[in-house]
Amino acid sequence: MDYNTEGQAMFAPPAAAAAVDFLGPSAPPPSMFDSMPGYEGTLAGGGGGFLPPPMPASPVPQPQPGPAQPQWNIPSITEETARDAFALYASSKCCYSAAPVKDGVITSMDAFNTYRYRLETFTESRSTEWSHEPYHGQPVDAFSQPPPGPWDVPVKVPSFFVEDEQVMKVPYTSSTKACHVCVGMGRKPCKDCAGAGNKVCWVCNGSGYRHGEDRCHHCSGRGRENCSHCQGQGSMQCPTCHGKQQLLVYISLTVKWTNNSDNYVVEQSSGLQLDNLSKVSGKELFRDSQYLVYPVIGFPDPVVVNAAERLVSEHQGKYSRTSRILQQRQTIELIPVTKVTYSWKGKSHIYFVYGNEFKVNADNYPATCCCTVM
Repeated sequence: MDYNTEGQAMFAPPAAAAAVDFLGPSAPPPSMFDSMPGYEGTLAGGGGGFLPPPMPASPVPQPQPGPAQPQWNIPSITEETARDAFALYASSKCCYSAAPVKDGVITSMDAFNTYRYRLETFTESRSTEWSHEPYHGQPVDAFSQPPPGPWDVPVKVPSFFVEDEQVMKVPYTSSTKACHVCVGMGRKPCKDCAGAGNKVCWVCNGSGYRHGEDRCHHCSGRGRENCSHCQGQGSMQCPTCHGKQQLLVYISLTVKWTNNSDNYVVEQSSGLQLDNLSKVSGKELFRDSQYLVYPVIGFPDPVVVNAAERLVSEHQGKYSRTSRILQQRQTIELIPVTKVTYSWKGKSHIYFVYGNEFKVNADNYPATCCCTVM
């Protein structure tokens, strides 16, 4: 018996399991990477951590005491400076009356020398990982000679205390391999149609008909339409090798220069919160920069001396384990803090003037309701 199949829907069989498997692995197999002398622990995608620097071939220079600084203090600010700073502060607030500034009488000014110690340790760290990119004729040099060690690869060091990063290929580690994602085919099955090249017609839902015996004009009654994602080819260019079928596989070296900085601000009894001092600068009293600094000596405040000893020891112990210390710098700033007490309308009030910028803090300003709502 003959059956007329003209106009009947055409149903594609389910995607074969082989087509699904052909999507390929997402991660390269370990066999894809050669064993390179000196890089046996290098992993794909990182994860190997930073490589400790080798022991120096020549003796490490010993830190030297910094230059002597005979003048550690600065004069207190004048009453005129304190009043001008207070006037500028009040004028910057829309609801602050100028009366306390104009009519207030300064009764006392107490200076507080607040020191900020800063230690910076400029380091270089190196890490390696296996990487790959589409092969389009780049030089292949693996096994032509032993690769240099990770700390022997020459780099251009930036200026001290300026952070930077460089990524480069390790010489004599580049080779070509078949792309692991497309198995060297250069194309992958289309995910939208599972490699079939067509999908169920969205108009007739695969029946081939719209209403009754009306053939679906969108798919011409086939029940399926060409996949728009792959243009009916059933496959797409491999996104990993870009259709080149091969990858250039190499060891990538990442070099980072980091400025590791720590501050210590001496507690002061003026009543001003230390958080305010992070927003201002002070007068630099001391600066010492060398390969390894020596803790500050001869400073009149023992709290600063103790903080310097602690931070220098911590930095030199911590950063020398996973990186190479290139330079250290320590500074001491004196941040002027003046507590101003003034009288207004028979009551006593205070404000603070601090930093080289003469910032003012007056949390309890006595006249803050001069604005009216119209």
